[in-house]
Amino acid sequence: MRQAFAHEAVVTMDPGGDVRAPGAAITVALCGHWEHRTPCPLAPHHTDARRSGTRVRLRVLFASEPAAEADVRSRIEQALSASLLTGPDGVTTHWRLLTTQPSAVHADEAEHAAQLVQA
Repeated sequence: MRQAFAHEAVVTMDPGGDVRAPGAAITVALCGHWEHRTPCPLAPHHTDARRSGTRVRLRVLFASEPAAEADVRSRIEQALSASLLTGPDGVTTHWRLLTTQPSAVHADEAEHAAQLVQA
């Protein structure tokens, strides 16, 4: 049975960089493309990105079988380590991964996490 998990990361990117690009890279790593049919094949997920200057804090909520948790986290880290994504408009956004780590699902995320588990 699926469980909810969270993962956090911080990247740096130029002020003009698309803040959505790292999250799209995560979706590509987990689903094969940022545009795909639902549900997500490996792990239903949601990425929140918040910029502060050149730093972007990413928080990924995902649902997976406990046995797949390590694989999902590895794919998230690999996607962010790649440090770039070319969007549908042909523009490439670059970033640099600073930190990445597992996190607990916060109480205020419980409802969203439950939706991902049920997806």
